[in-house]
Amino acid sequence: MPDGVRRFIVRLSYGWGPRVMSGIRKRWVRIRNPLADIRFGKGCVVGPGFWIHAPWGGTFVAGYGCEFRHGFRAELAAPESRIEIGNETRFTYDAMIQCAGTISIGDRVTFAQQTFVVDGSHRFRDLERPMIDQGYDLRVIRIDDDAAIMAKTTVIASVGRRAFVGAGSVVTRDIPPYTVAVGSPAEAIDYFGPSEEVPA
Repeated sequence: MPDGVRRFIVRLSYGWGPRVMSGIRKRWVRIRNPLADIRFGKGCVVGPGFWIHAPWGGTFVAGYGCEFRHGFRAELAAPESRIEIGNETRFTYDAMIQCAGTISIGDRVTFAQQTFVVDGSHRFRDLERPMIDQGYDLRVIRIDDDAAIMAKTTVIASVGRRAFVGAGSVVTRDIPPYTVAVGSPAEAIDYFGPSEEVPA
């Protein structure tokens, strides 16, 4: 195959084609969620399997240069539910966000494959009702700028600026900035930030 043809195929497969398909996917998620406010910043690319489930409305905002590679799903549980994602944040494969209240994600945050972010926990202690009918305990989730959430991690608490959460972790308590946290539940094992900001 001539080099010129190879370069054309690569450009079509990884440049023009994905941008065109991304535009179609963005339009489709807006059409199928007419009650929701869904916005994408300039250069935001959504890949195959991108899905927003917001039959009751809510807000989903992604900043400029965001990348949703493959299999991203977001669910907005109510008209007041809000997911806000900063600029140049990247989700790799099969990430999911479930939001009943507010989930805010900063700039340049990295999510590895099969990450899960949720802002509520099921209530289950009422013996007179099934768990599914008992509602949720909700919290505001903030994942700050430049944080990194590694593969197969569940996040149900906030994560500080530039924090690094290791693969397979379950974040049940807030993670301070510039902290390495691992485990289930995630525990801080290292700090690499400014000396004047060492967490207590």
